[in-house]
Amino acid sequence: MTIMFVRHHVADYDAWRRVYDGVGDMQRQRGVTEEAVYRADGDPNDVLVMHRFSSSDEAHSFLENPDLRQAMTDAGVDPGSLRVEFYEQT
Repeated sequence: MTIMFVRHHVADYDAWRRVYDGVGDMQRQRGVTEEAVYRADGDPNDVLVMHRFSSSDEAHSFLENPDLRQAMTDAGVDPGSLRVEFYEQT
């Protein structure tokens, strides 16, 4: 099982959340089995997203999906702040 953490800064959390919630079907179709969203204490536009996948291949494929990249752009993600990490559950 692979967990992907994505941290980024967004222009406006509420606008970002509307886009994020709107791509739930795409997430499930691309292998996301569980997700969670966190906001930094002191900066509500600093967002950490957790996505769980059955495999590392699914996680990497999800990240490379052009639809995901477009959704991030539409949601106001600052590309310079983007940080992605993958972890294997043991």
